[in-house]
Amino acid sequence: MYVLHIANKNYSSWSLRAWLLLRGLSIPFEERLHPFDPDGSSFAAFREFSPSGMVPCLEDGPVKVWDSLAIAEYLAEAHEGVWPAGRDARAWARSVSAEMHSGFTALRSICSMSVGVRVRLARIAPALQKDLDRIAEIWTEGLARFGGPYLAGARFTAVDAMYAPVAYRIRTYGLELPGPAMGWAERMLAHPAMAEWERAAIEEPYREPGHDAEIAAQGVLIEDRRVPPARTGG
Repeated sequence: MYVLHIANKNYSSWSLRAWLLLRGLSIPFEERLHPFDPDGSSFAAFREFSPSGMVPCLEDGPVKVWDSLAIAEYLAEAHEGVWPAGRDARAWARSVSAEMHSGFTALRSICSMSVGVRVRLARIAPALQKDLDRIAEIWTEGLARFGGPYLAGARFTAVDAMYAPVAYRIRTYGLELPGPAMGWAERMLAHPAMAEWERAAIEEPYREPGHDAEIAAQGVLIEDRRVPPARTGG
C-alpha cells in the first residue's frame, strides 16, 4: 500500500493536492501526518522521509516520489483516471496543472491557505487580481470546453486536485470569481473528500506561527473555526 507523508491539513496546500487525488480516486493509501514545527524548523525532520525536506512525499515500497505533480504522474502509470482519457483534455489538464505548479505567486504569498479561518483582506493587489483573473479564465474554459462538472470533463482528475486549494482560499479570503468558476469552487468544497479534509483541518490542535503571521499581515481575522491550540509546557 502507498504511504503518503503530509503536513498540517489546515495549512499545507501541496499536501492536499496529493491526498485529494488519492482519496478522490479511491486509491488505497496510508496517511502519515507530520505537523510543522512551531519554530519553523521542519526541514530536518521532514528530511527523514522526504529527500527534499518538503511535503507531500509518496512511498511505494522502496520508491519515493516527492512533489505533488510528480506524484500525479507516478500514479497515472499504475491507475486509470488520474488524467482525462481524451488526448485533448489530457493535454489541457496537464498544461494548466503545470501552470498552477509553477505560477500564481501573488495568490500564494498574499492568500496563504488556512482552511479554518475567515479573513477580510486589506486590499486586492493588482498582482493578486491578475492571478484570480487567470484562474477564472482557466476554470471557465475547462468547464465550457469539456462539459463539466469537473475541470476536464465528467470525472474528477488530477487537474481538479491541483486547483482544489484555491477553492479554500476563495472561501477563506472572501474572493470573488465569475459564475461558472465560482460554481466549480463550490462543488469542490462540497466534495466528500474535501469535506473530510476540512473536518480534520479544523480539529487539528497544531499551530504554525509563521503561517498565521503571514495571514494576519494581509487583513483582518474575522473568524477562527479551529479547535483551540494545544498547550505546551508544564
